[in-house]
Amino acid sequence: MKKILRRSTLIYIVALAFIGGLGYLAFELVTGADDWVDQAYNAHIAGDGGLAQAGAIYDRNGTALAQTVDGKRVYNESESVRKSLLHVVGDDSLNISTAVQSMYRSQLIGYNLVFGLNMPESLRASHDIKLTVDSATCAAAYDVLAAYNKKGACVIYNYKTGEVICSVSTMAYDPQAPPEITEDNESEYEGVYLDNVLSSTFTPGSIFKIVTSAAAIENIPDLYDRTWVCNGSENIGGSEVTCTETHGTLTYKEAMAHSCNIVFAKLAVELGSDTMTKTAEKIGINSSFDVDGIKTAKGSYDVSDANENQLGWSGVGQYNDKVNPMQMAIICGAIANGGKVTNPTLIKDESILSALGINYKSSGQELFSSDTAAKLDDVMRYTVSDYYGDNLFGGLTVCAKTGTGEVGDDKNPNGWMVGYSKDEDCPLAFACVVQDSGFGFQYAGPVVETAMIQAAKSLGASAVQ
Repeated sequence: MKKILRRSTLIYIVALAFIGGLGYLAFELVTGADDWVDQAYNAHIAGDGGLAQAGAIYDRNGTALAQTVDGKRVYNESESVRKSLLHVVGDDSLNISTAVQSMYRSQLIGYNLVFGLNMPESLRASHDIKLTVDSATCAAAYDVLAAYNKKGACVIYNYKTGEVICSVSTMAYDPQAPPEITEDNESEYEGVYLDNVLSSTFTPGSIFKIVTSAAAIENIPDLYDRTWVCNGSENIGGSEVTCTETHGTLTYKEAMAHSCNIVFAKLAVELGSDTMTKTAEKIGINSSFDVDGIKTAKGSYDVSDANENQLGWSGVGQYNDKVNPMQMAIICGAIANGGKVTNPTLIKDESILSALGINYKSSGQELFSSDTAAKLDDVMRYTVSDYYGDNLFGGLTVCAKTGTGEVGDDKNPNGWMVGYSKDEDCPLAFACVVQDSGFGFQYAGPVVETAMIQAAKSLGASAVQ
């Protein structure tokens, strides 16, 4: 009798486990069906590249960026638009994993859990996708950036709504006529499938002085009362820290405007590794940010093994510092937004909430206190008005910082410009990097200026009309 009971119990347990397993598989099928369909290895389910039945992709103004015509994927008629948005839209290959045609493939092809791909056309919801990007702005940024023939990135986003207006990554190719990449030419296309806006990190140089400034503002009470002397170089921690020029006597605001390495190296050493690390981590340098479910590449600030000289250089944006372009745009947007983050999005929200002006994209994450944000806003505005000049950006009121990130003896530095506009009708944060180029103002500056002016025009900003 006991054996029968034990056998019955065992059968009961096995049956429960089987039913539980079926339930789990059913749950995974329902909740993960779209993810399964979106995988590149399932390209066969919808024809060439999985896009033979795909809906159209439009920019914010309704300009077609990609659409299917007679079973073939066709991209925008402008080569500059096609190349500028390669990493946002994608191509037929699905090799660009973060692109819309990869990430939202199931939606584009109209996949349905019940009908698969065979739902009657009359019952299908629209499977077109509208993006937040402005194709004219992306093309304008691309034309300037691509002329350098360098790896780089330019991103502009609305720090109030989260809408990404411009997202351009180079190097790029034409999705309408993709190259055949072989062993013989693969070095020419190294990293071409990687979206540098979202997935790459670069040595920041002086744009990192925003982080050092935040730490100094919050931890050095007499920061604004002090002066420093820059003689072009100084021995700090047993080795030289050099500056691009001899600045003489400087206040903190002047040191930021003129990007004095000596002052910011001294500030980093005075603040110490613990305070610098705490500030960098609070601001999100060592973290990822979310863009429509895609995690940006993490930057890096690690001075755990740094000596005094290396700590000084870390405050200047050198040593082993790394940042991501989208990350820097978000950080600048947070400064403009009183310290709080609004997460970027590339997918246009046409919901009732959006129409009513209700923004649910704001994560509420506080990178800076409101006081620190206000003081950073003031010094970044001073940097433009006192040093770069207000003749830039077509009349927009801009706060910014350039950077020149040294990356080794055999390479030119990374040229950076990051910042934002303060105009009520043009609340845009930006970040641009040109790898292996030179001074940020010289290389990234023209890209940002062109892109910001075009973005402002597209948004109808009064300053550029």
